[in-house]
Amino acid sequence: MDVDLRDLELLAATAEAGSLTAAAERLYVSQPALSQRLTRLEARLGMTLFDRKGRLVPNAAGRRLLVAAHHVLGELDSAARDLREIRDGRDRRVRFTAQCSTTFPWLPPVLRAFRERAPDIDVRIETVADDAPIPALLADLVDVALVTKPDLQMDRVSLTRLFEDEMVAVVPAGHPWASRAHLTARDFDGADLVLYDFYDQKRIPSMPLPIPVGARPARITTMPVVTDLVIEMVAGGQGVTVLPNWVAAPYAASHGLALVGIGAQPLTRTWFCATRTGPRPPHLEAFVEELTARLTTPHSV
Repeated sequence: MDVDLRDLELLAATAEAGSLTAAAERLYVSQPALSQRLTRLEARLGMTLFDRKGRLVPNAAGRRLLVAAHHVLGELDSAARDLREIRDGRDRRVRFTAQCSTTFPWLPPVLRAFRERAPDIDVRIETVADDAPIPALLADLVDVALVTKPDLQMDRVSLTRLFEDEMVAVVPAGHPWASRAHLTARDFDGADLVLYDFYDQKRIPSMPLPIPVGARPARITTMPVVTDLVIEMVAGGQGVTVLPNWVAAPYAASHGLALVGIGAQPLTRTWFCATRTGPRPPHLEAFVEELTARLTTPHSV
């Protein structure tokens, strides 16, 4: 696609301003020059990007390209800020991400304790592409990650074991499973599952389903990583789900749900604190210490 950075700036400014005249003022260029650039861009793409309705309104093509523009321009702004801090010796930040995380009840205590130790350090909660923090660590996009899913590059980062959480089946209180001590692979045969979309089996590579090996569910419905949405689907009888106990437990009473163990031995996941290998700056070391202290204590999540 023949689009450059100036094209993205034009698109973003025009969409926000609603007119080429106002966008030209923001970009410090003349309105005729900006109009010609937009005409050339639309000609190269073979489609218009704006509907002319008194003001310029992005159409479907414009909205899609605008998503890319905001992402690229935002990342460049962030990179420029980070480079200035590095140049000036003020690289005083912690970029943190958590894998598969839908709630952070444990994070505020970590941040409060860390802020007392290092009040001048900025902690940024980052979202990484494809829920893949290990590649993000290696690419220096984040500094610390809470991870549980296996990754082919895990041997290239430093891992500190933190805790295990039990995965449980979540069903309506009147479901036949609700009275079971635990479930087996056979129980999942023919079941309709409602899961987060990172379990979508069409993904490459796909994530193993959080059910016993050999189980053959009837249908798998994947949803955005919004726990409330998954819970409402289960409470409405649209299927069953599997969630960490600590995520599901707050919904049990309010939504009339039962939490059922999976396997005679609980089905668990191990969580790790991941960082790049080698010496860590003192502020990163302090953050890792607070995170480790919080998440290795009993009932920490």
